[in-house]
Amino acid sequence: MPALSLVTLVSLVSTVFTKQLDAHPPQQHHQHWAQICSGNPTNEIRGCDRYGCGNFGADRHSGKEKHAGVDVICSDGATVYAPFSGQLSGPIRFFHNGNAIDDGVQIRGSGFCVKLVCIHPFRYHGQIRRGQQLGKMLPMQKVYPGIISHIHVENCDHSDPTHLLTPAVPPSPQQDGRWAAVCAGNPTNEIRGCDKYGCGYYGAPRRSGKGKHRGVDVICADGATVYAPFSGQLSGPVKFFHNGNAIDDGVQIRGSGFCVKLLCIHPIKYNGAISKGQVLGRMLPMQRVFPGITSHIHIENCDHSDPTSNLERGKGQ
Repeated sequence: MPALSLVTLVSLVSTVFTKQLDAHPPQQHHQHWAQICSGNPTNEIRGCDRYGCGNFGADRHSGKEKHAGVDVICSDGATVYAPFSGQLSGPIRFFHNGNAIDDGVQIRGSGFCVKLVCIHPFRYHGQIRRGQQLGKMLPMQKVYPGIISHIHVENCDHSDPTHLLTPAVPPSPQQDGRWAAVCAGNPTNEIRGCDKYGCGYYGAPRRSGKGKHRGVDVICADGATVYAPFSGQLSGPVKFFHNGNAIDDGVQIRGSGFCVKLLCIHPIKYNGAISKGQVLGRMLPMQRVFPGITSHIHIENCDHSDPTSNLERGKGQ
């Protein structure tokens, strides 16, 4: 083939490929989004406060509507970063009333489209790269005093973005066999002590001494984010109380040499694979069922053996 024809062919193929790439951008090389707010490296989702809860699908307007996004915790004035690379557009007005937090921007690209609200972006148009500074968190405390300040993150198609918010850094291998932190706010998997309802350690008396506690109770605030202790396969739902109360939900994880049930939580999904440290769900409102108890996740090995040693993550880990 003449040299000129070969160059022309290569150029043509390159042009076609580039056009296809522009029309159908590749899915992110990263399966999860980057950190969105400085000070929140794991994109922790707001739990519950007197204004409501931050998880996807939480009740809004006295149960008449559902939360169409998730609320990523972010301190007023904190730096906000782009979760992925794409094209900016805006402004986005969420409240339509010009209050102190009625600002935001949309990012479309890399197979995603998302609106970030309650932030002031440095600009509303142009390209932005994953992890690049996007703007500043607005003063949410001026509008909702006492709320857990947060960025409202909403997919353009109103689907659930929770699984994309998992930390971009993959969980560390289970070299020592210990599990990851199960609940946000409890990095050492501290076990519930004793309160008026009983004690949280393995083998504690139950039913006036006629039974024994077959799991352990890991302290976890109502509404807090729950993480997978190890990698494995999900199955469920798991019902512990069998009465449909506000905390009668849970899930089983089997894999990496372990099998465990986590109860009194609402998982993001009941089936499929999950990685160690990945967001699993959220803590249910235990105070509604047992007022004054130390809120906790009940963790029970499938073979009813003692999981305490796996939960002890070690000093300095």
